[in-house]
Amino acid sequence: MILFLLFLNFSCTSFYNETYKKPDLVDENPSMNLKKVHKKLFYSTKKGVAIGHQDATSYGVGWKYDENKKTITSDAEQVSGSLPAVYGFDIGHIELNNKYNLDSVSFDSMRNLIIKAHNQGGLITISWHLDNPVTAGNSWDKTPAVSKILKDKKYKVKYELWIERVADFFKSLKVNNELVPIIFRPFHEMNGSWFWWGEGNCSATDYKTLWQETVKLLRDKHNLHNLLYVYSPNKLNPEDDYMKYYPGDEYVDILGIDIYDFNDSEAFAKSVVNDLNIVKSIANKKNKLFAFTETGLEGVKTQNWFTKIVYPNIENTGASWILFWRNANKKHHYLPYKEHHNASDFKAFKEKPKTLFLEDLSN
Repeated sequence: MILFLLFLNFSCTSFYNETYKKPDLVDENPSMNLKKVHKKLFYSTKKGVAIGHQDATSYGVGWKYDENKKTITSDAEQVSGSLPAVYGFDIGHIELNNKYNLDSVSFDSMRNLIIKAHNQGGLITISWHLDNPVTAGNSWDKTPAVSKILKDKKYKVKYELWIERVADFFKSLKVNNELVPIIFRPFHEMNGSWFWWGEGNCSATDYKTLWQETVKLLRDKHNLHNLLYVYSPNKLNPEDDYMKYYPGDEYVDILGIDIYDFNDSEAFAKSVVNDLNIVKSIANKKNKLFAFTETGLEGVKTQNWFTKIVYPNIENTGASWILFWRNANKKHHYLPYKEHHNASDFKAFKEKPKTLFLEDLSN
C-alpha cells in the first residue's frame, strides 16, 4: 500500500511542474488523455500557433474521404505538404440520430477520421450546429428555444435525449479502450443574432443556464471526462461585452473568438488585434488558454492573405490555435487548393516560424 501511495504521489506530481501547474478544469476528474492534451496545448502555445482546418480530412475542393477511404488527405496537405495540427468537426444532426451531419459527412467516417487524427498527434475540436428543438428548423431558425428547453418539460426531455446522442457519439471515439480527448465548442457566436441561442433570441441568463446544464449532463449524467469546453463569441463590436454570456470559470476551460474577413482585410486585422488582446487579457487573469476559434476569408481572394494579413497579426498573440473554416467547393472555401492563386502563399505561411502543423505537434 505504501509503495502504491508513493507511486501515486510521484505520478501526480511528476505530471505537473513549476512551469505547468495543475489547471482548474471544468472536469475535476479529467481523463489522462484530456490532461495530456491540455498540457500539450500549454507547451505548444509557447512555440507558436497550431494551424487548424474545419473538416480538413473529410472533404476538400474536388474530393471526398467517403469516395476513397484508403487515403487520408486534406487541401492543406496537398498545398503545403503538411496536415493541419487541429482538426475541426461539426456534429450538427447527431441530435436527430441521422447518419450524416449537416454538411453530409457520415458520422461513421467522422469517427474514423477523428481517431486517425488523434493517433497521429492531432487535436480535435468539435462544434455543434444543432437544429431548433421547438420548430425543427436549423440552427439559423431564430425562433426562441432556450427558455423552452429550460422551462418546458416537453422540450427539456427532448434536449436531454439530444445530449444523450451527443454523449453516445463521444463515447464511441475510443483508442485502446480510452476515449479520444475532445475540445468541445457548443453554442458559439452567441453575441450574434443568427442562431436560436444568440443575441435577441435568448437572454444572457438563460444562455448561461443552458450551457451549465449541458456541461452537467455530459460530465455528471453521462460520465464524460474527455472534454475541454470552449466559450467563443463572434467578433466584438465597440459596444459588445465579451463576458456578457460567459457561464462562469467553473464551466469554461478555454476562451475563444470567431472573426471573419468579409473582403476588408484592414478592418479584419484591426478586429483580430483588438479582440485577441481582450481575450488574452481575460484568459491570463483567469489562468486559462485562449484560441482564435474560427476564421477565414471566403474564396481567399486577397493576394498573400495568409502571410501578409493573418500571420503578422497572430504570430505573437499567444493564441493556442487558429481554425480556418471549411473547403466545400470552388465557390465556398477558406484554404487554398492545389491550383488556387494563393496556394504558394499558404505554403509560405506553413514555413513561418510560429505556425505549427501536425508534425510540429507530434514532435
